[in-house]
Amino acid sequence: MELTILAASGATGLELTRQALLRGHTVTAIARTPANITVADSPRLIRLTADVRDPESIAAALDGQKIVLSGLGIASGDKPGALTAGARSVVAALPQRIIWLGAFGTGPSAHAAGPATRTLLKLMGDKLTDKVASDAAILAAGGTVFHAGPLSTGPLSETRRTVGLNDAPARFFPARVSRATVAAAMLDEAENPTYPGAIAIPLER
Repeated sequence: MELTILAASGATGLELTRQALLRGHTVTAIARTPANITVADSPRLIRLTADVRDPESIAAALDGQKIVLSGLGIASGDKPGALTAGARSVVAALPQRIIWLGAFGTGPSAHAAGPATRTLLKLMGDKLTDKVASDAAILAAGGTVFHAGPLSTGPLSETRRTVGLNDAPARFFPARVSRATVAAAMLDEAENPTYPGAIAIPLER
């Protein structure tokens, strides 16, 4: 398959890029600084420069692309707005499918996460609003949003699974999940669409 990965130089974006190449896909990897996409060179890897706050650059990078996966997050020190800007730019490019990274406990998954998690996430202020707005834009366009628990640098889980929002396990706090496991779940969705227009929950077990 031909896949386009947004924010490919970030921790999750790098995992998406690396695993997509291992699965044999052709990858267009997009980042503000493509040199930071630190995966091995491959004839199936194209690095492109674009910034989600520059809609024209995203439109050019996504021109003709059919499947877009996003590892976009809010880096420490970033101002809110990047997620919503990115979502709007991706939706405007009209890809056939969008697979987006979100956070468990925000927007549609807030109720499932429980009151303690909801209270903690409110401390994010405008960044929480940014997350909710970007997810809503992707869902309205028929995309899939993965609401992951706290991300770790652990290995790909051999017992991993993905469930819909209605089947999210009840816990006082969301279970941690490795970025490798999240990336694998998002690539599974790219290969075999199961949750179009819906929230999906990646789990390690």
